[in-house]
Amino acid sequence: MAEDVFKALADPTRRRILDELVERDGQTLFEICARLVTKHGLGLSRQAVSQHLAVLESAGLVLSRREGRYKFHDLNTEPLEHIVTRWLSPGAPEGTP
Repeated sequence: MAEDVFKALADPTRRRILDELVERDGQTLFEICARLVTKHGLGLSRQAVSQHLAVLESAGLVLSRREGRYKFHDLNTEPLEHIVTRWLSPGAPEGTP
């Protein structure tokens, strides 16, 4: 699981998508694309952003929910919290995966 998180975070575009979800959670694909263009100058296609979101979802960093015709994307920080507590919590066993 941690490998998926690190893979997802390795790409700067995916980190920008996460930054946008930190600022405003629950965005549609269209909203994320618009924010990437206006704030970061990234002219990615909707398909490219959708593929980045799929990687983030498979790592558990983004959760999606459908409401009618719309699909909203929400940030999930649990995988990051798991990694942080693994290395920063005192007395954690060394062999913990």
